[in-house]
Amino acid sequence: QVQLVESGGGLVQPGGSLRLSCVASGSIFRMYSMGWYRQAPGKQRALVATIPSSSGNTWYADSVKGRFTISRDSTKNTVYLQMNNLKPEDTADYYCNRFGSSWSWGQGTQVTVSS
Repeated sequence: QVQLVESGGGLVQPGGSLRLSCVASGSIFRMYSMGWYRQAPGKQRALVATIPSSSGNTWYADSVKGRFTISRDSTKNTVYLQMNNLKPEDTADYYCNRFGSSWSWGQGTQVTVSS
């Protein structure tokens, strides 16, 4: 079973940036498309961005398009989410997971955007 560990969250002012990281145990990680998800207080978990296992297009939710960038380094079993121009509505717990068929969820990393 793959274990996922997210990090990089924190408190940031509107307009600021954060870079989230997600490290996956095991080389199986590189075989699958990955996604970043977020869950705001009182809301369901939602998909934010996806990246294929190798070449191919990334995908972004409309709410983050142009501000967030997903990337991966398969040599490090890591997927990243660069978040720029953050808005208060981006406040949520952020998780990574396999896209399409989830592994067990990690603990997530909390992002708070507030002045």
